[in-house]
Amino acid sequence: MTPLLQVRDLVKHYTTAGLFRAGARPVRAVDGVSFEVGHGETLGLVGESGCGKSSVGRTIIRLQEPTSGEARFDGVDVFGLDRTALRRLRRRMQIIFQDPYGSLNPRMTIGAAVAEGIEIHRLAAGAEIGRRVGALLEEVGLDPAYGRRYPHEFSGGQRQRIGIARALAVEPSFIVCDEPVSALDVSVQAQVLNLLSDLQRDRGLSYLFIAHDLAVVRQIAQRVAVMYLGRIVESGPTEALLSAPRHPYTVALLSAVPEPDPTRRRARIVLSGELPSPSDPPPGCPFHTRCFHPARDERCRSEAPILRAVGATTAACHYAESTPAAEAPGRDA
Repeated sequence: MTPLLQVRDLVKHYTTAGLFRAGARPVRAVDGVSFEVGHGETLGLVGESGCGKSSVGRTIIRLQEPTSGEARFDGVDVFGLDRTALRRLRRRMQIIFQDPYGSLNPRMTIGAAVAEGIEIHRLAAGAEIGRRVGALLEEVGLDPAYGRRYPHEFSGGQRQRIGIARALAVEPSFIVCDEPVSALDVSVQAQVLNLLSDLQRDRGLSYLFIAHDLAVVRQIAQRVAVMYLGRIVESGPTEALLSAPRHPYTVALLSAVPEPDPTRRRARIVLSGELPSPSDPPPGCPFHTRCFHPARDERCRSEAPILRAVGATTAACHYAESTPAAEAPGRDA
């Protein structure tokens, strides 16, 4: 079956403004990213803050314009659409933000906020709009009577549920989940993740789930792609990638996941060396300035590795076959 979303060689560069703009280098937030998301599938996109993962999510649904590359959604060239066609497509492609409060108008009741998409796309009229809003709030675990309240009256977890209801209101088939649980405590995280899983099962949704925590991604994603400095450095089925990571950066991310069992110890890998700037990436492997692989050498500093199959995953490392092992995080981490 053809994937629902196909992204090829996506590039997003930002130009820096200021007095010396003429001499400024572009910030390479996304630098040649390719991936696919299948029907009813979740792809987890993982990496440190500043790696470009949120820029990927926002660019593929054209909240910001790409520098170059291609994104096809159900066979449609997303980047080639005019404003009218893009508006129609937006019904099928939605986003859930990390900060739901920032995406909600404080002067609007949540009922009005959820109804906004229904009205814009003319999916219902009159009393039917109110009925749909009530059903959506109930579907995400909120009392329909809450529709008369304002955003400041809700907790962070409740506001995220409101954000999910807004995304669902236009009946999408694909949702970018941009760190939707990173600002929530662990117990609320689990509730929101369970809700997203239930919605995926019931509605056949596809997700691009953006996060920095591999333990969270393991609970919801069937496949994972790891980003570093604007590029995907490893990808593959979730269990295969977490049980036998082939890129040193993935190993380091795994080592940072807390271990809930006090009888087990996992060596924490603290990355040292220079953290490169996306406006001035290093030559060769982008990770070589912080790499701890015992085989790293001059080749790493001069020749950029390409993504290649190594076991069940693909990794951009010259010496992926001998990458030091790391334990995978538990499902209840």
